[in-house]
Amino acid sequence: MAVQHPLEPANGCCDDDGHSLRTGTLWSCVAHIITAVISSGVLSLAWSTAQLGWIAGPVSFLCFAIVTYVSAFLLSNCYRSPDPVTGTRNYSYMHAVRVYLGKTQTWVCGLLQYLSLYGTGVACVITTSTSMRAIQRSNCYHREGHKASCEYGDTIYMLLFGAVQIVMSQIPDFHNMGWLSVIAAIMSFTYSFIGFGLGVAKVIENGRIKGSITGVSAATTVNKLWLAFEALGDIAFAYPYSIILLEIQDTLKSPPPENKTMKKASMISIFITTFFYLCCGCFGYAAFGNDTPGNLLTGFGFFEPYWLIDLANACVVLHLVGGYQIYSQPVFAFIESWFSRKFPSSGFVNNFHTFKLPLFPPLHINLFRLCFRTAYVASTTAIAMVFPYFNQVLGVLGALNFWPLAIYFPVEMYFVQKKIGAWTRKWIVLRTFSFFCLLVTIVGLIGSIEGIISAKLG
Repeated sequence: MAVQHPLEPANGCCDDDGHSLRTGTLWSCVAHIITAVISSGVLSLAWSTAQLGWIAGPVSFLCFAIVTYVSAFLLSNCYRSPDPVTGTRNYSYMHAVRVYLGKTQTWVCGLLQYLSLYGTGVACVITTSTSMRAIQRSNCYHREGHKASCEYGDTIYMLLFGAVQIVMSQIPDFHNMGWLSVIAAIMSFTYSFIGFGLGVAKVIENGRIKGSITGVSAATTVNKLWLAFEALGDIAFAYPYSIILLEIQDTLKSPPPENKTMKKASMISIFITTFFYLCCGCFGYAAFGNDTPGNLLTGFGFFEPYWLIDLANACVVLHLVGGYQIYSQPVFAFIESWFSRKFPSSGFVNNFHTFKLPLFPPLHINLFRLCFRTAYVASTTAIAMVFPYFNQVLGVLGALNFWPLAIYFPVEMYFVQKKIGAWTRKWIVLRTFSFFCLLVTIVGLIGSIEGIISAKLG
């Protein structure tokens, strides 16, 4: 078995002219992005809108959409260096940072990126268990009435999802999961449409639009600020996909140039997701006002039609089966390639064993992959069981991911690539842009950590 550098692509395309091994198109790219972006975060956006109010809420969505596109635009040019069209490939985010910014910043980037990817896996476990429990509660309310005490634990659902992911994690790499992203993207559209439709129906049933300019009132000004900060963290979680953008871009065939396809796919995806986010966030708030639940589909603002709520939550579960893999595969590829390079003569790390089952294609099992990926899934499941707080966990992850990975590194790499001098107009504009995004990250992180502490002690 050939030894692979940890920053080379998992499909084995190690020379720069291997275009034939990349088959991704504009629409497969859009499917990957939507699978990554329209995830569990969409269900918290009505709550976020409720904390910010009718002006700051929608404006925040639009601002994050613009910021995310700017980030994607800058980062897509970094796939090749030094020229964004004809340069040498950078197969991953860390590879690009190493080429443009050096070894020290690569370590910082890697730590933040893989921490964020790991944390998103934890969020997937939390959200999936919440949706599975909501299906059981919905059926209980339908049978026994809306005042019934239908309370169920979520541990068993987390363990069940973890078991499914142990199997799914044996998918070799990104290049073998286009089908899973398409299914997951369809599921995300389905439950987003259902959430949007239920919100519209509730507004019509109420006969008025609930909510206010300033959002939900709190006991004190400080509490209001904590909730507003946490809401910004939730919105920050819902948008950026910078941590896997270059890995997705590495699946694209060329011509046309990969950065051109990625920019177009980003524009399409961000437009679609912003539309859904505004619909779900605004109609959810309009339907429930100050009583807007933290999770639109599992907070039981909606009780009927119970079968539709069940369908929506089932779609969430199916989507996150794919979403978990989208965010976990870059971690798998990096760790496994690093071990392969470090221990080239180890049979445990490098040897594959083939098993043939009736009616199935041959299975190629690597013992290190099996053990590592199983342990990885088990650890994300265990942490989710300790910290099962949907909105607060999303807020922390969004804040950690937003400025350093979606803003700082793309801006710094752009400066190097384009040779932007200090104190030029473009330098000042991007530095100011980066500074304001840093402030958003700080307040979102503070608010979300405070929320976790309050929930844990409460």
